[in-house]
Amino acid sequence: MIGYYVHHQGDGHVTRAAAIARALGDEPVCGLSSRPRPSDWPGEWLQLARDDEGPIEGETADGALHWAPQGHLGLRERMAQISAWVATHAPRRFVVDVSVEVTVLVRAMGVPTVVMALPGVRDDYAHQLGYRLADAIIAPWPEWADVLRGGAQWRAKTHAVGAISRFEGRAAVTATRTAAAPLVPAAPLVPAATAGRNVLLLSGRGGTELTVDDLAAAQAETPGWTWTVLGPPGTRWVADPWPLLCAADVVVTHAGQNAIADVAAARRPAVIVPQPRPFDEQATTARALDAAGLAVVCPVWPAGTWAETLERAVQTGGDSWSRWSPPGAANRAATLIRDLACAPRT
Repeated sequence: MIGYYVHHQGDGHVTRAAAIARALGDEPVCGLSSRPRPSDWPGEWLQLARDDEGPIEGETADGALHWAPQGHLGLRERMAQISAWVATHAPRRFVVDVSVEVTVLVRAMGVPTVVMALPGVRDDYAHQLGYRLADAIIAPWPEWADVLRGGAQWRAKTHAVGAISRFEGRAAVTATRTAAAPLVPAAPLVPAATAGRNVLLLSGRGGTELTVDDLAAAQAETPGWTWTVLGPPGTRWVADPWPLLCAADVVVTHAGQNAIADVAAARRPAVIVPQPRPFDEQATTARALDAAGLAVVCPVWPAGTWAETLERAVQTGGDSWSRWSPPGAANRAATLIRDLACAPRT
């Protein structure tokens, strides 16, 4: 049995975990998370208590950890749930995506751990503790990408597998206009009969600075383009954006790992506008993409220059995404986890 802890914030951790779990094939895997079990999860699932509700005090333990609020009943319950699961199932390997506190707990119970790395500045004490305890670190980006500051000391046990997308290996399809989510209410629709090229804007559910007015202004600047918006603000989500990704002439998105992985899997021209995140996570990824020439990167929302920005993206194209997302990333991660789980313990 392999345990797999999945962080609850945003959708990226769970979609990536599901892709790796499916790639594990017949290897039994149990997900542990305060999120509900996703419909495509291939094995068991233990839903954990929440640890981010109610009064929060002393959450960093004086900088030693990231999230361990004192006296929090939800934290106590979730740690007890994880401990009980480990004691009952004696997993051969435990994957953590991501939590330093869960890494400490599980490793202290004698279970070999695999930690998923995140881009950004991770040289603080808590991240370094998690990396030190890990038997292996999976980096979901290519070997050449310098996106982790604080990882040099752990290079020998870090395995860069490439970007992991839930759409890996899926054949390209063509979307129809009726499949699209509604456009921003404040902006006029471009009639399908006269519309030119398509922009798909992916706005993640982990938080965004975008407003309806920003999107309406961008649409007004680009009358030859039809905009489809998935995610906030003021729009709805769709469970399967793959047809829309494939049909987009340009994708506009943030620099979250999974959004970038999905755009790369579809090999679409892209405009990347990183959102503020702790540890400089998205800005670091965006700088690497910009330096490699894989997409048009705008540090801030390019108000007033959208027509030019979209044309630059078209000229950049999407073929170079193969450098970021080589085929088989989820399988490489699964093979690493499986091989480590089968290795004799020393």
